[in-house]
Amino acid sequence: MVLKKYNTMTMKKTKRIARIVFIIASIGSLYFVPWILVKAWIVPLPETVQEQLNEGIGHGFDGIIVYVDQAGKPPEFYAAGWHDRKNKITAYPQALFKIASVSKLYDAVAITKLAKAGRLSLDETLADYFPELVGRIENADKITLRMMVQHRSGIPNLTSNPDYWENPANSGKDELEFALDLPADWMR
Repeated sequence: MVLKKYNTMTMKKTKRIARIVFIIASIGSLYFVPWILVKAWIVPLPETVQEQLNEGIGHGFDGIIVYVDQAGKPPEFYAAGWHDRKNKITAYPQALFKIASVSKLYDAVAITKLAKAGRLSLDETLADYFPELVGRIENADKITLRMMVQHRSGIPNLTSNPDYWENPANSGKDELEFALDLPADWMR
C-alpha cells in the first residue's frame, strides 16, 4: 500500500515537472521563431503588382521589372526602383539587366524545351553543332550538349583565368575568342 502511494506521488511530481518543462520550452521557443516569415504570412499582400514591386524596393532591391502574360489578355509590364542608381535612371519595362549566372537556368530550360521538341539532341556533340570549333576547343568531338548543360564539359571557366581580367571581354564573341585554344579544365 505504501509503495502504491509512493508511486502515485512520484507520478504526480513527474507530471508536474514535465508540464513546467513543456511550458518553459514553449515560451523559450518563441525566441527562435522566424518572425519576419510569420509577418509575411499574416500581413495581406498589396493589391496590385505595382504595389508589390514598390514594397520589394523597400526591402533593398535596386530595381525590379515584371512581365505578366495571362492567356487572353495583352501582356502587362511593371517596373520599380532604379535601372542605374548611380546615374539616377529609373527602372523601365524595356530595360536590360545583366543577370550573370542566373542565365544558366534560362539556358538549361530553353535547351531542354528544344530537345523535347526534337530540335536539339542532348547527346549530339559540340562538333556536330559547330564543326568549326574542332581543334579550337579541346574534346569538341566528345563534349555533348548534355555535358554542357550539366557544366561537365571541361570548357574552362573564363573568369577563373587571370588573363581574362587583364583585358575583359566586351561581348560574347570576345569571350568565345578568349576560350578558344585553352586547355580543358576537368578539375571543376
